[in-house]
Amino acid sequence: MTTAPIFERLALIGCGLIGSSIARAAKAEGAARFITAWDQSADVRARAESLDLCQIADSPPEAVAGADCVILATPVGALSDAAAAIAPHLAPGAVLTDVGSVKEAAIAAIAPHAPAYVFFVPGHPIAGTERSGPEAGFAHLFHGRWQILTPLPDPRPEYSDAVERLARFWQALGAQVERMEPRRHDLVLAITSHLPHLIAFSIVATASDLERVTRSEVVKFSAGGFRDFTRIAASDPVMWRDVFLNNKEAVLEMLARFSEDLSSLQRAIRWDEGDQLHKLFSRAREVRRAIIDAGQDTPFADFGRNKA
Repeated sequence: MTTAPIFERLALIGCGLIGSSIARAAKAEGAARFITAWDQSADVRARAESLDLCQIADSPPEAVAGADCVILATPVGALSDAAAAIAPHLAPGAVLTDVGSVKEAAIAAIAPHAPAYVFFVPGHPIAGTERSGPEAGFAHLFHGRWQILTPLPDPRPEYSDAVERLARFWQALGAQVERMEPRRHDLVLAITSHLPHLIAFSIVATASDLERVTRSEVVKFSAGGFRDFTRIAASDPVMWRDVFLNNKEAVLEMLARFSEDLSSLQRAIRWDEGDQLHKLFSRAREVRRAIIDAGQDTPFADFGRNKA
């Protein structure tokens, strides 16, 4: 637990997996003295309140009143409306941030609404699961994960202080903090997160649509590879719809590169080029080992998850 709260009053707009995990982690680590939250879904608000995550507000203005840190934890497509709803009620000097996995679109959505007297520091925690909703959150979600901050070119010394304060907050929640340009972030995440999800959605949909293999057989005889694709494909469809529509250029660039590589792989299989296949598979295996060595996963089966 931190020796003193980093923020006196934390406000969360959105009580899904990330928002509820932030509430749990900030409470567990003492990173905020008081936490309020609001979600546009009355059902989600009721469920979050029953979990005793934090104080659930009746409206966005009530949630952010007096808060010195406000985190927008909504899908990217909802950021503009969320920012507009809270903007007139933000306290002077408040740190305003988000958790959107597309930064250029998030900045375009939020910045026009952010008052000049607050400090908007875009962010993205590289953490999550395929589950959604307030029940899905847990306090150690961010432990050892990366939190990317994409600060704006704001010359005010107070802005730099706000960035540092937000970085300390995420570190208190267990995250490692990295700073990055928004466009660079979107390109990196297009290949490390967005494209893999797109491929998973496509493969699972293809299997479901096969005419010569029944859907029951696909489910019953799912081997490890397909099963793990279905885990990824179980992710929140609203969130991922918004990701692909808002990171269109970077995703299409990575998808074109992947399509070229896939064609090369298709030719290698057709012409029995075993050496080329072995070389490719060996390179991919080295990447897996590097991810484990970097502490971003464990060598155990099922992505380091236990069976409980």
